[in-house]
Amino acid sequence: MECFKNLGIIEPVLRSIEEEKFEKPSEIQEKSIPLVLAGNDVIAMSATGSGKTLVFGSGIIQKSEKGKGIQALILTPTRELAEQNTKALRKFSKYKALRIASIYGGLSINPQIHELNFTDVVVGTPGRILDHIERRTINFSKLKILVLDEADRMFDMGFIDDVKTILKMCPAERQTLMFSATIPKEVSELASHYMKKPVKVSAESHVDPRKLTQVYYNIEDNKKFSLLVYLLKNEKSGLVMVFCNTRKSTDFVANNLSGNGVNAIAIHGGLSQAKRGSIMDNFHSKRVSVLVCTDVAARGLDIKGVSHVYNYDIPKDNREYIHRIGRTARAGNDGKAINLISGRDHDNFSRVLRYNDVEITKEDKIEVPFVDIKWVPRKRSFRKRFFRRNF
Repeated sequence: MECFKNLGIIEPVLRSIEEEKFEKPSEIQEKSIPLVLAGNDVIAMSATGSGKTLVFGSGIIQKSEKGKGIQALILTPTRELAEQNTKALRKFSKYKALRIASIYGGLSINPQIHELNFTDVVVGTPGRILDHIERRTINFSKLKILVLDEADRMFDMGFIDDVKTILKMCPAERQTLMFSATIPKEVSELASHYMKKPVKVSAESHVDPRKLTQVYYNIEDNKKFSLLVYLLKNEKSGLVMVFCNTRKSTDFVANNLSGNGVNAIAIHGGLSQAKRGSIMDNFHSKRVSVLVCTDVAARGLDIKGVSHVYNYDIPKDNREYIHRIGRTARAGNDGKAINLISGRDHDNFSRVLRYNDVEITKEDKIEVPFVDIKWVPRKRSFRKRFFRRNF
Protein backbone atom coordinates (compact mmCIF):
# COMPACT_ATOMS: atom_id res chain seq x y z
CA MET A 1 0.00 0.00 0.00
CA GLU A 2 2.96 2.29 0.64
CA CYS A 3 3.77 2.12 -3.10
CA PHE A 4 0.39 3.66 -3.96
CA LYS A 5 0.73 6.28 -1.22
CA ASN A 6 4.08 7.36 -2.64
CA LEU A 7 2.37 8.22 -5.93
CA GLY A 8 0.45 11.00 -4.17
CA ILE A 9 -2.98 9.34 -4.06
CA ILE A 10 -5.28 10.75 -1.39
CA GLU A 11 -6.30 8.67 1.63
CA PRO A 12 -9.96 7.98 0.68
CA VAL A 13 -8.82 6.41 -2.59
CA LEU A 14 -6.05 4.49 -0.81
CA ARG A 15 -8.66 2.90 1.45
CA SER A 16 -10.59 1.69 -1.61
CA ILE A 17 -7.41 0.36 -3.21
CA GLU A 18 -6.61 -1.57 -0.03
CA GLU A 19 -10.10 -3.10 0.02
CA GLU A 20 -9.65 -4.18 -3.62
CA LYS A 21 -6.44 -5.94 -2.47
CA PHE A 22 -4.19 -4.30 -5.07
CA GLU A 23 -0.64 -5.22 -4.14
CA LYS A 24 1.44 -2.78 -6.19
CA PRO A 25 0.92 -0.23 -8.98
CA SER A 26 1.07 -1.35 -12.59
CA GLU A 27 3.67 0.22 -14.85
CA ILE A 28 1.22 2.71 -16.39
CA GLN A 29 -0.05 3.68 -12.92
CA GLU A 30 3.45 4.24 -11.58
CA LYS A 31 4.43 6.41 -14.54
CA SER A 32 1.19 8.35 -15.03
CA ILE A 33 -0.51 8.98 -11.67
CA PRO A 34 2.03 11.56 -10.39
CA LEU A 35 1.73 13.45 -13.70
CA VAL A 36 -2.08 13.39 -13.58
CA LEU A 37 -2.18 14.55 -9.95
CA ALA A 38 0.25 17.36 -10.82
CA GLY A 39 -2.25 18.66 -13.40
CA ASN A 40 -0.40 17.74 -16.60
CA ASP A 41 -2.12 16.83 -19.84
CA VAL A 42 -1.09 13.21 -20.45
CA ILE A 43 -1.07 10.86 -23.45
CA ALA A 44 -0.77 7.33 -22.11
CA MET A 45 -0.26 4.34 -24.36
CA SER A 46 -1.49 1.25 -22.56
CA ALA A 47 -3.48 -1.88 -23.25
CA THR A 48 -6.84 -2.88 -21.82
CA GLY A 49 -6.42 -4.29 -18.32
CA SER A 50 -3.28 -2.30 -17.51
CA GLY A 51 -4.94 -0.30 -14.73
CA LYS A 52 -5.59 2.99 -16.52
CA THR A 53 -8.97 3.58 -14.80
CA LEU A 54 -7.15 4.19 -11.51
CA VAL A 55 -4.82 6.60 -13.34
CA PHE A 56 -7.54 9.02 -14.41
CA GLY A 57 -9.80 8.04 -11.49
CA SER A 58 -7.24 9.17 -8.90
CA GLY A 59 -7.07 12.62 -10.50
CA ILE A 60 -10.84 12.96 -10.96
CA ILE A 61 -11.67 11.91 -7.38
CA GLN A 62 -9.00 14.16 -5.87
CA LYS A 63 -10.07 17.26 -7.83
CA SER A 64 -13.87 16.85 -7.77
CA GLU A 65 -16.31 17.95 -5.07
CA LYS A 66 -19.80 16.64 -4.58
CA GLY A 67 -22.58 18.95 -5.70
CA LYS A 68 -20.37 21.39 -7.66
CA GLY A 69 -21.64 20.45 -11.13
CA ILE A 70 -20.10 18.18 -13.76
CA GLN A 71 -16.36 18.39 -13.12
CA ALA A 72 -15.12 15.43 -15.16
CA LEU A 73 -16.11 13.76 -18.43
CA ILE A 74 -14.80 10.37 -19.60
CA LEU A 75 -15.55 9.58 -23.25
CA THR A 76 -15.51 5.90 -24.24
CA PRO A 77 -16.19 4.23 -27.60
CA THR A 78 -18.59 1.55 -26.29
CA ARG A 79 -21.41 1.16 -23.78
CA GLU A 80 -19.66 -1.76 -22.09
CA LEU A 81 -16.52 0.26 -21.46
CA ALA A 82 -18.64 3.14 -20.12
CA GLU A 83 -20.27 0.75 -17.62
CA GLN A 84 -16.94 -0.82 -16.71
CA ASN A 85 -15.34 2.57 -16.02
CA THR A 86 -18.38 3.73 -14.05
CA LYS A 87 -18.29 0.68 -11.77
CA ALA A 88 -14.55 1.12 -11.17
CA LEU A 89 -14.88 4.84 -10.40
CA ARG A 90 -17.68 4.15 -7.93
CA LYS A 91 -15.43 1.68 -6.13
CA PHE A 92 -12.48 4.06 -5.98
CA SER A 93 -14.66 6.98 -4.81
CA LYS A 94 -16.41 4.94 -2.11
CA TYR A 95 -14.92 7.07 0.68
CA LYS A 96 -15.30 10.36 -1.14
CA ALA A 97 -18.81 9.90 -2.42
CA LEU A 98 -19.31 11.42 -5.85
CA ARG A 99 -22.30 11.10 -8.16
CA ILE A 100 -21.12 9.23 -11.25
CA ALA A 101 -23.45 8.75 -14.22
CA SER A 102 -23.23 6.42 -17.23
CA ILE A 103 -24.62 8.19 -20.28
CA TYR A 104 -24.98 6.16 -23.49
CA GLY A 105 -27.52 5.23 -26.14
CA GLY A 106 -29.90 2.30 -26.05
CA LEU A 107 -31.53 3.60 -22.85
CA SER A 108 -34.29 6.15 -22.31
CA ILE A 109 -32.90 9.68 -22.34
CA ASN A 110 -35.35 11.18 -19.82
CA PRO A 111 -33.91 9.49 -16.69
CA GLN A 112 -30.45 10.59 -17.89
CA ILE A 113 -31.63 14.20 -18.18
CA HIS A 114 -32.83 14.07 -14.58
CA GLU A 115 -29.62 12.39 -13.35
CA LEU A 116 -27.40 14.99 -15.04
CA ASN A 117 -28.83 17.70 -12.79
CA PHE A 118 -27.07 16.12 -9.80
CA THR A 119 -23.99 14.50 -11.37
CA ASP A 120 -20.34 15.25 -10.56
CA VAL A 121 -18.68 12.85 -13.05
CA VAL A 122 -20.03 11.70 -16.42
CA VAL A 123 -18.88 8.57 -18.26
CA GLY A 124 -20.41 8.31 -21.71
CA THR A 125 -20.27 7.52 -25.40
CA PRO A 126 -19.81 10.36 -27.91
CA GLY A 127 -23.16 9.99 -29.67
CA ARG A 128 -25.32 10.24 -26.55
CA ILE A 129 -23.17 12.99 -24.99
CA LEU A 130 -23.56 15.00 -28.21
CA ASP A 131 -27.31 14.37 -28.06
CA HIS A 132 -27.43 15.94 -24.60
CA ILE A 133 -25.33 18.88 -25.77
CA GLU A 134 -27.76 19.53 -28.62
CA ARG A 135 -30.71 19.31 -26.20
CA ARG A 136 -28.87 21.58 -23.75
CA THR A 137 -29.39 19.04 -20.98
CA ILE A 138 -25.71 18.80 -20.02
CA ASN A 139 -23.57 21.63 -18.62
CA PHE A 140 -19.77 21.55 -18.91
CA SER A 141 -19.10 25.04 -17.53
CA LYS A 142 -17.54 23.55 -14.35
CA LEU A 143 -15.53 20.86 -16.16
CA LYS A 144 -11.97 20.39 -14.86
CA ILE A 145 -10.87 17.07 -16.41
CA LEU A 146 -11.65 15.49 -19.80
CA VAL A 147 -10.62 11.88 -20.49
CA LEU A 148 -10.54 10.21 -23.90
CA ASP A 149 -10.43 6.46 -23.26
CA GLU A 150 -9.53 4.10 -26.12
CA ALA A 151 -8.82 7.09 -28.36
CA ASP A 152 -7.65 4.98 -31.30
CA ARG A 153 -10.92 3.08 -31.24
CA MET A 154 -12.83 6.37 -31.43
CA PHE A 155 -11.27 6.85 -34.86
CA ASP A 156 -11.84 3.25 -35.94
CA MET A 157 -15.55 3.51 -35.08
CA GLY A 158 -16.06 6.85 -36.85
CA PHE A 159 -16.64 8.96 -33.71
CA ILE A 160 -13.93 11.51 -34.34
CA ASP A 161 -16.20 14.33 -35.57
CA ASP A 162 -18.46 13.86 -32.53
CA VAL A 163 -15.41 13.88 -30.25
CA LYS A 164 -14.09 17.11 -31.79
CA THR A 165 -17.48 18.77 -31.35
CA ILE A 166 -17.58 17.76 -27.69
CA LEU A 167 -14.01 18.98 -27.13
CA LYS A 168 -14.94 22.40 -28.51
CA MET A 169 -17.88 22.62 -26.07
CA CYS A 170 -15.64 22.05 -23.03
CA PRO A 171 -13.82 24.87 -21.19
CA ALA A 172 -10.43 25.73 -22.66
CA GLU A 173 -8.92 25.73 -19.15
CA ARG A 174 -9.09 22.05 -18.37
CA GLN A 175 -6.86 19.02 -17.94
CA THR A 176 -7.05 16.56 -20.85
CA LEU A 177 -6.01 12.91 -20.51
CA MET A 178 -5.82 10.56 -23.48
CA PHE A 179 -5.49 6.77 -23.25
CA SER A 180 -4.91 4.60 -26.28
CA ALA A 181 -3.58 1.12 -27.02
CA THR A 182 -1.87 2.54 -30.11
CA ILE A 183 -0.97 6.11 -31.09
CA PRO A 184 -1.65 6.39 -34.83
CA LYS A 185 -1.15 9.67 -36.72
CA GLU A 186 -4.81 10.68 -36.26
CA VAL A 187 -4.56 10.43 -32.48
CA SER A 188 -1.36 12.50 -32.45
CA GLU A 189 -3.02 15.19 -34.57
CA LEU A 190 -6.01 15.30 -32.23
CA ALA A 191 -3.68 15.73 -29.26
CA SER A 192 -1.77 18.56 -30.93
CA HIS A 193 -4.99 20.53 -31.46
CA TYR A 194 -6.75 19.95 -28.14
CA MET A 195 -4.07 19.30 -25.51
CA LYS A 196 -1.55 21.61 -23.82
CA LYS A 197 2.05 20.40 -23.80
CA PRO A 198 1.00 16.78 -23.14
CA VAL A 199 3.43 14.44 -21.47
CA LYS A 200 3.68 11.10 -23.31
CA VAL A 201 3.85 7.93 -21.26
CA SER A 202 3.88 4.32 -22.40
CA ALA A 203 3.87 0.95 -20.72
CA GLU A 204 5.04 -2.33 -22.09
CA SER A 205 2.37 -4.60 -23.46
CA HIS A 206 0.33 -6.30 -20.76
CA VAL A 207 0.77 -9.49 -22.78
CA ASP A 208 3.86 -11.56 -22.02
CA PRO A 209 5.20 -12.57 -25.47
CA ARG A 210 7.17 -15.41 -23.94
CA LYS A 211 3.93 -16.99 -22.76
CA LEU A 212 1.86 -16.34 -25.89
CA THR A 213 1.80 -19.02 -28.58
CA GLN A 214 0.45 -17.96 -31.99
CA VAL A 215 -0.48 -20.53 -34.63
CA TYR A 216 -2.52 -20.78 -37.79
CA TYR A 217 -4.28 -23.51 -39.74
CA ASN A 218 -4.93 -23.46 -43.47
CA ILE A 219 -8.38 -24.93 -44.01
CA GLU A 220 -10.97 -25.21 -46.76
CA ASP A 221 -13.96 -22.87 -46.43
CA ASN A 222 -16.41 -25.74 -45.96
CA LYS A 223 -14.33 -27.28 -43.14
CA LYS A 224 -13.58 -24.13 -41.19
CA PHE A 225 -16.42 -24.40 -38.70
CA SER A 226 -15.78 -28.12 -38.21
CA LEU A 227 -12.14 -27.36 -37.34
CA LEU A 228 -13.25 -24.76 -34.80
CA VAL A 229 -15.53 -27.27 -33.07
CA TYR A 230 -12.78 -29.89 -33.07
CA LEU A 231 -10.22 -27.52 -31.51
CA LEU A 232 -12.62 -26.18 -28.89
CA LYS A 233 -13.42 -29.73 -27.80
CA ASN A 234 -9.82 -30.96 -27.83
CA GLU A 235 -7.73 -27.98 -26.68
CA LYS A 236 -7.43 -27.76 -22.90
CA SER A 237 -8.64 -24.25 -22.15
CA GLY A 238 -10.10 -21.82 -19.65
CA LEU A 239 -12.20 -18.95 -20.92
CA VAL A 240 -12.16 -18.64 -24.71
CA MET A 241 -12.86 -15.70 -27.02
CA VAL A 242 -13.73 -16.36 -30.68
CA PHE A 243 -13.53 -13.27 -32.90
CA CYS A 244 -15.61 -12.72 -36.02
CA ASN A 245 -15.74 -9.72 -38.34
CA THR A 246 -19.52 -9.32 -38.62
CA ARG A 247 -22.62 -9.72 -36.49
CA LYS A 248 -23.99 -12.31 -38.92
CA SER A 249 -20.84 -14.42 -38.64
CA THR A 250 -20.90 -14.07 -34.84
CA ASP A 251 -24.48 -15.33 -34.59
CA PHE A 252 -23.75 -18.14 -37.06
CA VAL A 253 -20.74 -19.40 -35.10
CA ALA A 254 -22.29 -19.07 -31.62
CA ASN A 255 -25.59 -20.74 -32.49
CA ASN A 256 -23.96 -23.64 -34.27
CA LEU A 257 -21.37 -24.13 -31.52
CA SER A 258 -24.24 -24.43 -29.04
CA GLY A 259 -25.91 -26.91 -31.38
CA ASN A 260 -22.74 -29.00 -31.32
CA GLY A 261 -22.33 -29.18 -27.57
CA VAL A 262 -20.03 -26.19 -27.00
CA ASN A 263 -21.05 -23.80 -24.21
CA ALA A 264 -20.94 -20.63 -26.33
CA ILE A 265 -22.77 -17.32 -26.55
CA ALA A 266 -22.56 -14.35 -28.94
CA ILE A 267 -22.14 -10.66 -28.19
CA HIS A 268 -22.26 -7.83 -30.73
CA GLY A 269 -23.64 -4.35 -31.22
CA GLY A 270 -27.01 -5.58 -32.45
CA LEU A 271 -28.05 -6.76 -28.98
CA SER A 272 -29.76 -4.60 -26.36
CA GLN A 273 -27.65 -3.19 -23.56
CA ALA A 274 -29.44 -5.35 -20.99
CA LYS A 275 -28.72 -8.47 -23.03
CA ARG A 276 -25.07 -7.55 -23.50
CA GLY A 277 -24.69 -6.93 -19.77
CA SER A 278 -26.24 -10.31 -18.95
CA ILE A 279 -23.94 -12.08 -21.43
CA MET A 280 -20.83 -10.49 -19.93
CA ASP A 281 -21.94 -11.42 -16.40
CA ASN A 282 -22.31 -15.05 -17.51
CA PHE A 283 -18.87 -15.03 -19.13
CA HIS A 284 -17.11 -13.35 -16.19
CA SER A 285 -18.69 -15.85 -13.80
CA LYS A 286 -17.70 -18.75 -16.15
CA ARG A 287 -21.27 -19.93 -16.57
CA VAL A 288 -20.45 -19.62 -20.27
CA SER A 289 -16.93 -20.62 -21.35
CA VAL A 290 -16.82 -19.45 -24.99
CA LEU A 291 -17.61 -15.86 -25.98
CA VAL A 292 -18.10 -15.30 -29.71
CA CYS A 293 -17.74 -11.60 -30.41
CA THR A 294 -17.09 -8.74 -32.77
CA ASP A 295 -14.28 -6.28 -32.13
CA VAL A 296 -16.71 -3.47 -31.32
CA ALA A 297 -18.46 -5.45 -28.58
CA ALA A 298 -15.25 -6.74 -27.01
CA ARG A 299 -13.04 -3.66 -27.21
CA GLY A 300 -12.04 -2.14 -23.91
CA LEU A 301 -13.44 -4.90 -21.71
CA ASP A 302 -11.09 -6.19 -19.04
CA ILE A 303 -11.70 -9.95 -18.99
CA LYS A 304 -9.45 -12.06 -16.79
CA GLY A 305 -8.65 -15.73 -17.29
CA VAL A 306 -8.80 -15.90 -21.11
CA SER A 307 -6.54 -18.79 -22.12
CA HIS A 308 -7.34 -18.95 -25.86
CA VAL A 309 -8.20 -16.44 -28.55
CA TYR A 310 -9.53 -17.79 -31.84
CA ASN A 311 -9.66 -15.67 -34.97
CA TYR A 312 -12.48 -17.34 -36.90
CA ASP A 313 -12.29 -14.35 -39.24
CA ILE A 314 -8.99 -12.53 -39.66
CA PRO A 315 -9.46 -8.79 -38.97
CA LYS A 316 -9.24 -6.34 -41.86
CA ASP A 317 -7.30 -3.85 -39.75
CA ASN A 318 -3.87 -5.23 -38.85
CA ARG A 319 -3.88 -3.26 -35.57
CA GLU A 320 -7.03 -5.05 -34.51
CA TYR A 321 -5.12 -8.34 -34.55
CA ILE A 322 -2.85 -7.03 -31.77
CA HIS A 323 -5.87 -5.95 -29.72
CA ARG A 324 -7.43 -9.39 -30.09
CA ILE A 325 -4.42 -11.46 -29.09
CA GLY A 326 -3.82 -9.06 -26.19
CA ARG A 327 -6.76 -10.70 -24.42
CA THR A 328 -4.63 -13.66 -23.36
CA ALA A 329 -1.16 -14.40 -21.90
CA ARG A 330 -1.69 -11.84 -19.14
CA ALA A 331 -0.46 -11.57 -15.57
CA GLY A 332 2.08 -14.36 -15.99
CA ASN A 333 -0.38 -16.86 -17.47
CA ASP A 334 0.10 -18.84 -20.65
CA GLY A 335 -2.05 -18.04 -23.65
CA LYS A 336 -2.66 -19.17 -27.19
CA ALA A 337 -3.91 -17.36 -30.29
CA ILE A 338 -5.28 -19.64 -33.03
CA ASN A 339 -5.99 -18.33 -36.53
CA LEU A 340 -8.25 -20.22 -38.93
CA ILE A 341 -7.27 -19.29 -42.48
CA SER A 342 -9.57 -20.11 -45.38
CA GLY A 343 -9.68 -18.61 -48.87
CA ARG A 344 -11.32 -15.33 -47.92
CA ASP A 345 -8.82 -14.67 -45.09
CA HIS A 346 -5.55 -14.70 -47.03
CA ASP A 347 -5.44 -10.97 -47.87
CA ASN A 348 -6.16 -9.93 -44.29
CA PHE A 349 -3.69 -12.46 -42.88
CA SER A 350 -0.95 -11.22 -45.24
CA ARG A 351 -1.59 -7.69 -43.95
CA VAL A 352 -1.29 -8.88 -40.35
CA LEU A 353 2.06 -10.51 -41.08
CA ARG A 354 3.32 -7.53 -43.09
CA TYR A 355 2.57 -4.77 -40.60
CA ASN A 356 2.88 -6.49 -37.22
CA ASP A 357 6.02 -7.91 -35.67
CA VAL A 358 4.50 -11.28 -34.81
CA GLU A 359 5.67 -14.86 -35.08
CA ILE A 360 2.84 -17.17 -36.13
CA THR A 361 3.59 -20.85 -36.64
CA LYS A 362 1.82 -22.95 -39.25
CA GLU A 363 0.19 -26.07 -37.81
CA ASP A 364 -0.11 -29.39 -39.62
CA LYS A 365 -3.37 -30.01 -41.40
CA ILE A 366 -5.95 -31.89 -39.36
CA GLU A 367 -8.57 -34.13 -40.93
CA VAL A 368 -11.66 -33.27 -38.94
CA PRO A 369 -15.12 -34.82 -39.22
CA PHE A 370 -17.84 -32.59 -40.60
CA VAL A 371 -20.28 -31.31 -37.98
CA ASP A 372 -23.89 -30.30 -38.38
CA ILE A 373 -24.67 -26.72 -39.31
CA LYS A 374 -28.26 -26.29 -38.26
CA TRP A 375 -28.52 -22.53 -37.94
CA VAL A 376 -28.15 -20.30 -41.01
CA PRO A 377 -29.03 -16.58 -40.83
CA ARG A 378 -32.17 -15.76 -42.76
CA LYS A 379 -32.01 -13.18 -45.50
CA ARG A 380 -34.35 -10.26 -45.08
CA SER A 381 -36.88 -9.67 -47.80
CA PHE A 382 -36.51 -6.74 -50.18
CA ARG A 383 -39.53 -5.11 -48.52
CA LYS A 384 -37.93 -5.27 -45.04
CA ARG A 385 -34.60 -4.01 -46.33
CA PHE A 386 -36.30 -1.14 -48.19
CA PHE A 387 -38.33 0.05 -45.23
CA ARG A 388 -35.46 -0.33 -42.73
CA ARG A 389 -33.19 1.69 -44.99
CA ASN A 390 -35.64 4.45 -45.91
CA PHE A 391 -37.96 4.99 -42.94
